[in-house]
Amino acid sequence: MTAAREPGDDGPRGPLAGLLVADFSRILAGPYSTMLLADLGAEVVKVEGPRGDDTRTWAPPVRDGVSTYYLGVNRNKRSVALDLTAPDDAAAAQELARRADVLVENFKPGGLARFGLDYDSVAAANPGIVYASISGFGSAPEGASLPGYDLIVQAISGLMSLTGDPGGDPYRAGVAVFDVMAGLHATIGVLSALHARRETGRGQHVEVNLLSSALSGLVNQTSAFVAGGVVPFRMGNSHPSLFPYEPLPCADGELIITAGNDGQFRKLCDVLGVPELVDDPRFLHNEDRTANREELRPLLVERLRTRGKQEWFRDIIGADVPCGPINTVDQGVAFAEEVGLAPVVSAGEGDAAVPSIRNPIRFSESAASYRLPPPALDEHGAEIRRWLAKEQP
Repeated sequence: MTAAREPGDDGPRGPLAGLLVADFSRILAGPYSTMLLADLGAEVVKVEGPRGDDTRTWAPPVRDGVSTYYLGVNRNKRSVALDLTAPDDAAAAQELARRADVLVENFKPGGLARFGLDYDSVAAANPGIVYASISGFGSAPEGASLPGYDLIVQAISGLMSLTGDPGGDPYRAGVAVFDVMAGLHATIGVLSALHARRETGRGQHVEVNLLSSALSGLVNQTSAFVAGGVVPFRMGNSHPSLFPYEPLPCADGELIITAGNDGQFRKLCDVLGVPELVDDPRFLHNEDRTANREELRPLLVERLRTRGKQEWFRDIIGADVPCGPINTVDQGVAFAEEVGLAPVVSAGEGDAAVPSIRNPIRFSESAASYRLPPPALDEHGAEIRRWLAKEQP
């Protein structure tokens, strides 16, 4: 059932080496999931329509004329362009699915059935297939036809009602958070099903949807409602259950300070030179500080405004109180470099290499690898078609 490293046999063998993933997904959630699998050694064949993944045209920004959105989630893959309405191409896609260990797709539920690529059809020919479907609102009739865009799910799930200033307009997050969460959940589901296959010899259908990922990912906020009957509301950068846990102004900008327990609050007060606040009955414990945040905030800000944010950052973090400056993305990457995370890797080699963000998982024995740059449309089409045409047992 494995790919035996075909159609490619290049580079280090990661923990998922030998697995063949047929990637019928596009945009973000599916491609992010399959890229993570590819980083860990799986052979991923990206199946695209004749016009390619939509994100190829999502620009600016670009690198060498290619959308950086596309580049961000498609390394370590091989691309074949197949028109599923053409019989020969549909047959090639079906053969790829027959040979694969994993198939990932994010068509509308049932959308692949007319090409003989739905779960039941694929599993009939390949009982060991782990078939992952990612949708917006699940496969039940009530949600199956709804368009699954991250921004829509941010709105419908309630996230936007929590994001923004109190009394202001709702805001979306600065990244497609639920696409990313759904991609991570799909990856967990795939790996779990592969583990189960070792015991049973059978694959299964793994289903993930953005709304369920969103409601799970809202954690304490959805729990506030389902367990406590409380409907959360926008609090800007404040936390409903902790204080201080937000940006506070210094002389030259804001610093995030998160004193999440009484010991951290004591250390913060010592660094700021206001130890008397620790024994003030209004601020003794977290629930007191949270209830009296409007009285405590100006007392902290009065001290913080006497110095710059980098000076305070150095001293407060030195006292083991979590804090950090509000950076731009370039400053965030630079900070990761400073703390030894080496966040930028090169996908591929030579002139074709593309800078990329490192896979966040680190292994003591089986490292992630960055063998291939994100492929051009149908870059490996001829090679993959030849391989699919070979007789297989």
